[in-house]
Amino acid sequence: MPGVRKERLEELLRREISDIIHREVKDPRIGFVTVTDAEVTGDLSYAKVFVSVLGTAEEQAATLKGLNSATRFIRGEFGQRIKLRQVPEISFRFDPSVQHGARIHELLEQIKREDGAEGGQGPGVGGQEESGADP
Repeated sequence: MPGVRKERLEELLRREISDIIHREVKDPRIGFVTVTDAEVTGDLSYAKVFVSVLGTAEEQAATLKGLNSATRFIRGEFGQRIKLRQVPEISFRFDPSVQHGARIHELLEQIKREDGAEGGQGPGVGGQEESGADP
């Protein structure tokens, strides 16, 4: 049963903190943020909230700094929205997985463009030339 409560709290954290950041937090340092995940400790007293930030490395660092300075406000808003006896301490962490996925997509598109530029006359599947004989 404790696992179910932990999972529900993690889902609530993802949804509500995302809403709080987008609607309530007015810090100009905070750019385009997506809450990707939340992990809560077994005793439900600490939570790591993972965010993905669109922008340069400097913008990402500034956004993370802005989120960390707004942690008390965000925790208070979360506590008012969700009635809990003890609201977990929140810390924000950068989640590079979205950037990693975008980079992979970019590389695949580049390969596709290069393959198209060669006219698609490259080797067949497995690196072997296709034979002209019919089966």
